[in-house]
Amino acid sequence: MSLTPVLSRIDADLDAALDRLMDFLRLQSISTDPAFKADVDKAADWLVADLQSLGVDVTKHKTPGHPMVVGHLDGDGPHLLFYGHYDVQPVDPLDLWDTPPFEPQIADTPNGKVIRGRGASDDKGQLMTFVEACRAWKAVHGTLPCKLTFLFEGEEESGSPSLIPFMEAHKDELTCDLALICDTSMVAAGVPSIASQLRGMLKDEFTLHGPAMDLHSGHYGGPAVNPLREISRIIASFHDDTGRVTVDGFYEGVIEIGDNLKRQWQNSGFDEADYLANAGLTQASGEAGYSTLEQQWARPTLEINGLWGGYQGAGSKTVIPAQAHCKITCRLVGDMDPDKLRDKVRAHVSGQLRPDTRVTWDNDLEGSKAAVMNTDRPEFEAARQALSDEWNREAVFSGMGGSIPIAGFFKDILGMDAMLVGYAQEDDRIHSPNEKYDLQSFHKGIRSWARILDALA
Repeated sequence: MSLTPVLSRIDADLDAALDRLMDFLRLQSISTDPAFKADVDKAADWLVADLQSLGVDVTKHKTPGHPMVVGHLDGDGPHLLFYGHYDVQPVDPLDLWDTPPFEPQIADTPNGKVIRGRGASDDKGQLMTFVEACRAWKAVHGTLPCKLTFLFEGEEESGSPSLIPFMEAHKDELTCDLALICDTSMVAAGVPSIASQLRGMLKDEFTLHGPAMDLHSGHYGGPAVNPLREISRIIASFHDDTGRVTVDGFYEGVIEIGDNLKRQWQNSGFDEADYLANAGLTQASGEAGYSTLEQQWARPTLEINGLWGGYQGAGSKTVIPAQAHCKITCRLVGDMDPDKLRDKVRAHVSGQLRPDTRVTWDNDLEGSKAAVMNTDRPEFEAARQALSDEWNREAVFSGMGGSIPIAGFFKDILGMDAMLVGYAQEDDRIHSPNEKYDLQSFHKGIRSWARILDALA
């Protein structure tokens, strides 16, 4: 089957593809808010109808939460699974939006036209790049170059509580040769990227207990242990002056990246100054001896996410608090084990305790391992070349600072490797007001998937 007429069809059908995306974006599929449950259900129905228009055998599966949409389409070549999510983040604060979040529109910006609206980038626009590529293949050739399974989730933005049980219950239906995920971004504008490693996550929270009650700081100031001062000392002990984590055994399982990957990252077009400026920063601070991209993608971290205790109201209240509280997260890389690391972090804190203090922990917080993709598989190089051809720029195997647990679930539950290809930009404002998706990302994203399907066939 020839690729050229498929690409021509994508170009000719772009306006219609945008109209379909705009219809999809108007659906207020906010999964975390029960008030929008019916809207999430409508979004699932919209996907069912759209896939059926392509001849996909599709089913909307009920779950204890929001529906899973699963479809199957016959074709030659390998059997691929494509995953995306149709739910979106809440829109608050609404007053910071320049346009209504569920009234999508095409807007002009200094960097070109963008699709503005909640879910435009995360993940409806990205999801539809793949669907539109399949539509073009069907329109031109009547079939696909690969056999496909579609898995669309409605709970990704609310923790995916139904995902693991659903995958375990439908292993036979979902297991394929390779999973494809389009929920990631490009390293830099115009630089096509395949995410080859994702950091894992460990969350924890502890309370440091001191006196039996809040104490008058005049009566007890000096003799009494102060939990806020003690927790500050413990937090300061997590890192040395070079930014290295001092928890004993923290770096067990960390794998140093190879020279070839470093070369790709160095030549990726990543602009450190712009990256920092977007966050109102002027210089990088972190683990000494590693570049900003290495710190973001390939090094573990221990971060303080919240710290509180004592009087929080207006004015002054002269107390020594009985308790102080801290929330932490660790980003994991390589083969780091979140359960073992949790024990190490807790042992570090316990080892720092002084007389008349004790610590309690929140035992309901989860952890997930990092995901490292098997880029030695020939499909990865084939996809990288396909992306390079479309964007006229060498595609790179990138990392991701964040976590996408589904990639690990595919491996652990279904025994499948996953390939993550996304066309979002760092300035897409996902999860924030005024979310957008570059029109170029949408158009070339469709063309890219068409090329990848051809290459993988």
